[in-house]
Amino acid sequence: MKKTKSVSPGFREGRGYTQADWDDVSDNPEVTEEKLKEFRPFREVFPDLAASIDRKLAGRPKAESPKKAISIRLDQEVIDRFKAGGDGWQSRMNEALRKAVGL
Repeated sequence: MKKTKSVSPGFREGRGYTQADWDDVSDNPEVTEEKLKEFRPFREVFPDLAASIDRKLAGRPKAESPKKAISIRLDQEVIDRFKAGGDGWQSRMNEALRKAVGL
């Protein structure tokens, strides 16, 4: 048997909503088991909107040649020199290494 959450029969203070909020939705009809069976997934009902949301949440586009995280041991003086140039020190270090290997 499926457990169901008990619903409090009325407004209760301190639950994140006001009496006015409660009054605004108090005339909403109960959702019956029959009605619940008619519900469909959001993606099925609004496929275009779901795709739009997915695109917005996807983050930064994938790079054509993504950088790879590695572990390397460098002299502290070398690290300090690059960091002294401010933000972007890792990119500057990458560029210096590219020049050193002829890329």
